[in-house]
Amino acid sequence: MTRISELGEKKVIETIMECLDKMPDVPVPFGDDVSAVDFDSDTLAVVKTDMLVGKTDVPPGMSLRQAARKAVVMNISDFAAKGVKPLVLLVALGLPRSFTEEDIRQIGLGLNEGAREYDAYVIGGDTNEASDLVISCSLLGTCDKHTLVRRTGARPGDLIAVTGHFGKTASGLKILLEGLSAPQEIKKTLTEAVLMPKARLREGLALAQTGALTASIDSSDGLAWSLHELSDASNVGFIIDRIPTAPEVEEFAEKCGLDPMELGLYGGEEYELITTVEPALWGAASSAAIELQTPLTKIGRATEEKELKLEVNGRTRPIERKGWEHFTTLASSFSS
Repeated sequence: MTRISELGEKKVIETIMECLDKMPDVPVPFGDDVSAVDFDSDTLAVVKTDMLVGKTDVPPGMSLRQAARKAVVMNISDFAAKGVKPLVLLVALGLPRSFTEEDIRQIGLGLNEGAREYDAYVIGGDTNEASDLVISCSLLGTCDKHTLVRRTGARPGDLIAVTGHFGKTASGLKILLEGLSAPQEIKKTLTEAVLMPKARLREGLALAQTGALTASIDSSDGLAWSLHELSDASNVGFIIDRIPTAPEVEEFAEKCGLDPMELGLYGGEEYELITTVEPALWGAASSAAIELQTPLTKIGRATEEKELKLEVNGRTRPIERKGWEHFTTLASSFSS
């Protein structure tokens, strides 16, 4: 029998899905970032669950409070990519018996901090004993059924755009996990990208309201992996002509002899939005982002030919399907 370490997360999910009866007329197909049911004629009730596990999701230097906050942000980020306003969370905790009362308090503070940062509330949950820390959040929200942005809508000719810059978490993880050094003035920025991630909720809600987005995903599994996920869902290819790496990443890469483009493409644990935009509505999308003082950067276009290519500085190369995937070697890196 094939072990799941050989299958990877994507195949694990596909195997489970094959065993399930599909709900008729489900508003969001299996495989998207959220699930939904009709609430009334115009509104969807949207649900999302995501799990943080200490061994694979909590790097050295991250406190329990930060870990609990991150568990909430992971879920909020997927709502941001869909244009969904979060309302409430249920939280299931698996707790090692060695934890102290103060440890539990720090987890509670982190859960509340993450929820209130995005105007949501934790309203209940469950606790159990576990051999490792587990924080599983289930998020509920609502949205207009006509504004929810799925993964499946990208068309050839659409523009690809992203919020923010890339590579900070990949750089921060190299500092935290591999002990690479960085000048003090940028070290804090790079490590905080890992320890205190931010979800682009305001941006996601505003962009969805413009009607300009045809598809969207967050970059928590890395830019390259997420582009492949969008490509699979929408059955299009992408030509990427720009990777907007952060200035701190450029400096860190130069000091450590690394490729900043690799850091920008193949990192994980980022929570930027990756969207495809109808060209005629680019102005509306850009204006919505500018109003929130967030850069929305065009990085390429969707193509009919289903290949992912990077075309920068006169060179063309394929974008590999690499990034964060549970059950693989990469996913075990925090345990080292």
